[in-house]
Amino acid sequence: MGGRIFRSRVLLIALLVCAGDFSAAGQEPAHTLQGPITSFAPIVEKVTPTVVTIFTTQTISRPGLRFPFSDEALREFFGGQLPRTQGKQTVQGLGSGVIVSPDGYILTANHVVSGAEEIMVGLGAELRKYKAKKMGTDPGTDVALLKIDEKNLPAITFADSDKAHAGDIVLALGNPFGLRQTATMGIISAVGRGGMGIVDYENFIQTDAAINMGNSGGALVDTEGRLVGINTAIFTRTGGNQGVGFAIPSNLARDVMQSLREKGRVVRGYIGASVQTLTPELAEAMKLKGEATGALVGEVTPKSPAEKAGIKSGDVITSVNGKKINDARELRLMIGSMAPGTKVRLETNREGQKKTLDGDLAEMPAAEAGPSTEASPEESAQPEKATVFGSAVVADVTDDVRRVLNLPKDVQGAVIAEIDSDSAAAQAGLREGDVIQEVNKQPIKNPKDLVALTKKLKRNEKILMRVWSQGRSGYIALEPK
Repeated sequence: MGGRIFRSRVLLIALLVCAGDFSAAGQEPAHTLQGPITSFAPIVEKVTPTVVTIFTTQTISRPGLRFPFSDEALREFFGGQLPRTQGKQTVQGLGSGVIVSPDGYILTANHVVSGAEEIMVGLGAELRKYKAKKMGTDPGTDVALLKIDEKNLPAITFADSDKAHAGDIVLALGNPFGLRQTATMGIISAVGRGGMGIVDYENFIQTDAAINMGNSGGALVDTEGRLVGINTAIFTRTGGNQGVGFAIPSNLARDVMQSLREKGRVVRGYIGASVQTLTPELAEAMKLKGEATGALVGEVTPKSPAEKAGIKSGDVITSVNGKKINDARELRLMIGSMAPGTKVRLETNREGQKKTLDGDLAEMPAAEAGPSTEASPEESAQPEKATVFGSAVVADVTDDVRRVLNLPKDVQGAVIAEIDSDSAAAQAGLREGDVIQEVNKQPIKNPKDLVALTKKLKRNEKILMRVWSQGRSGYIALEPK
């Protein structure tokens, strides 16, 4: 409701490993403050030497052509007009990082250094500058590892973030608004936060310690000066701190860091199924009985471990190796933390029937990203349109539409060209550019199929739709009013 997730361009992180060793041996249990304390100065003095300033330089282009699919691009394709800009611009960024080993390894956030052509690191109050090399990045957790050519540096230590609890006192250190070596104090507000769409693997620690632009990726430390988390984002309506900040748990950051140092990338388990959280509305539309929890499978990748195990679209994964799955986030975290080749036993709910499936995880494939060729509206034939649900205008998926949306060849249905933002359909989650693939498990090949099927629907009854949106298929429950 007017709020937004805001990421500062700056990141600061604190982790310590003894003598450059990235093993868990240097990790110490999280500490809960015992007894009164009148000053945090000793903690700040201990941690501050490990905090560095990160300067980045990047040249961005503004070509006449737009980036691949956006709401604006889709609107223009269907008849709207938007301005085009062009040119180049040099952008300088200011962030933070933390020394994690005496031999010059530095942890920071991926979004601080992503796309940077030059990275410089400033040490100490005098800001001695060193050129940094990017050793590896992991956009899935927003973690990056840098290296500078220096020895005998101070390094910070890890706490066991699994032992962090709401109510623990924490300090955030970083460079808010470029004000170096700033410390703020608060508590852990919650643990295990997710579902905000910041990164793929969300398991955030929430804190009310003040975090502002420049703190992003900053060190969140306990009352012993040990790393609890990496400050990475805030929830704000104003762009400034409002007491809701998020940090990557130090245990997760450490695991990613080790993999980046050893392999230059993060190796994750992969099952090959796009999932979403099963909501009570979806469970009702699917006519599932019992507890409405689990990860609902929207799409199964061909020849993937999921397909080989027998998982189907519409299955609800309720446990993995005996551990209960409450939502899609938990499933992604659990599978992603496992090594390729791991055997998994999945319990699923398929149309009310319990099934147990066995499979072997593969390695998470590298993301395939690249600009698609976008057809200009002047050269494209206008698709036939039809109105459904009283508020959504749908059209055929033509070759031109498929190029604009970067739509896979096997996805068929009716694409939403226009929708009333105040309608029940929009409130249920339908957006322009979504492709309706199924309605109540009946396949949709074109708008005519959709129109014919909607005429048979009962009034005041939830409709279960399978929809391709933002690169994957999922389910939406719609209750027409």
